[in-house]
Amino acid sequence: MSIRLTTYYNSKDLPSLPGSNVFHSSELFQVLEQTSGYQPIMLVATEKEKVIGKLLCITRRNFRLLGFTNKTYVYGTGEYFTTPGKEEAIFGEFLSYFTRRFSDQSFLIEFRNLEKPLFGYKYFRQNGYFPIRWLRVRNSIHHETIDKWMSASRKRQINHGIRNGAVIDIAHNEQDVKAFFSMLKKYYSPKIHRYLPDYSFFISLIRQSGNKELGKIFLVRYKNKIIGGAVCLFSGNTAYLLFSGGMRKTYARLYPGVLSVWNAMTYAAKHQYTHFEFIDAGLPFRKYSYRDFILRFGGKQLSSRRWFKIRWNWLNKLLIKIYV
Repeated sequence: MSIRLTTYYNSKDLPSLPGSNVFHSSELFQVLEQTSGYQPIMLVATEKEKVIGKLLCITRRNFRLLGFTNKTYVYGTGEYFTTPGKEEAIFGEFLSYFTRRFSDQSFLIEFRNLEKPLFGYKYFRQNGYFPIRWLRVRNSIHHETIDKWMSASRKRQINHGIRNGAVIDIAHNEQDVKAFFSMLKKYYSPKIHRYLPDYSFFISLIRQSGNKELGKIFLVRYKNKIIGGAVCLFSGNTAYLLFSGGMRKTYARLYPGVLSVWNAMTYAAKHQYTHFEFIDAGLPFRKYSYRDFILRFGGKQLSSRRWFKIRWNWLNKLLIKIYV
């Protein structure tokens, strides 16, 4: 199999690409391209002039105590358009080039949200990656009642919040996005393990137009003030929750964080999505407050893994001995 790999750095240079996976789409590439601190790169594999695979790589500039560092990550392992059985070989080509391309310029490389935990195992090992167990939480929302498995306390919170005057909505204009971003930034600021993109990501998301729905910003209002919200991307039959939060201390009786997620879930169910997934359920620690929060919406906890590679070879080798 003779495969040609092409790297695209600008969305205007991208050819027309097949596929439905939002995490490897031209539309998400365009949004990230307009987001301060981000550099997306699209790898495209072709065979006899036919596109057989694509991989969207995202480099994010981080500021830490030691200065600026880059982190490069990929959601999943790409999207493929070839006969079954060839996908892993194409991914192996992607991974070898990707690793050479980013190992020196990024302190950390990460592959997250793997649909098949064992996919590409030998290629990750050949390129010096180490795996860490990770968890995912996915809700089935194709039933007549999407709160079928939701906890009783969560149902009460939703009912109380709406009864006490909270209103759920969708962001349609720049003013909504600014107010939402200001609220979410305050919510995320003390959470050192959570990263929030620049405002340009959110405004680009609602401006993005195309034949398919890319994402939505969901809002919770009280007396015309935005007190909560959530951001989702849509891919295939699944809605993925990227960010959510609310002013839970100031408006405790309105449960803005709970209503933010509920707003996104009800929208997804109404628009015929069959699953709702929380993008990051964390490491498999016995106690993790955010995972406890999202499990009360009735989702199923799934075991997965993430693959990592660190630029410092001595540390990377040590972690390989620990985790492999």
